[in-house]
Amino acid sequence: MIKFIAKFQARMATADRGATAVEYGLMVALIAIVIIVAVSLLGNNLSGLFNKVAGSV
Repeated sequence: MIKFIAKFQARMATADRGATAVEYGLMVALIAIVIIVAVSLLGNNLSGLFNKVAGSV
């Protein structure tokens, strides 16, 4: 019985690792999406600002 409980606990420990990997993958994907959106929005604004400064110089 003790061996069965030990094996069950070992299986549960490895099951948590898979869930953690999925969670980290989701966090990385969300961070990448936020970075892409921020760069595209700021890129357009900065481009217009630099063009305005270049035109005035």
